[in-house]
Amino acid sequence: MNKQNAVYASKDVNEIMVVDDQPGIRMLLQEVFKQTDYQIVTAANGEQALELLKKEDVRLVLLDMKIPKMNGLEILHKIKEIKPGIKVIIMTAYGENAMVQEALQSGAVAHFTKPFDLHELISAVEKECPKNSSGV
Repeated sequence: MNKQNAVYASKDVNEIMVVDDQPGIRMLLQEVFKQTDYQIVTAANGEQALELLKKEDVRLVLLDMKIPKMNGLEILHKIKEIKPGIKVIIMTAYGENAMVQEALQSGAVAHFTKPFDLHELISAVEKECPKNSSGV
């Protein structure tokens, strides 16, 4: 069994959730991380994200901060209530410093402004959620 199949077959799955209302971003990140030992689940809004978080073994969340109905800060706070130790990397197209600072103070581990450098994002994910390490 090759390394990739061993990771998927094990209980210590390196699962990442992408929460973004833009289908193109969700598809892009899904394709990028398909090449790695990470499995991706996606959510288009906060409600979907919180439901998936309760069902899936998610270790890291890539969270867009501007989503209709429930903003990124609300989602971040609820994520941290459900799984306090989970890592969250925020993404925004707006560069709103106050929101970014509040998110970082609320437990986000990193921030990326769209359009982001994919190599830098992958490096941040690998740093915060090392492959094959135990879950939250």
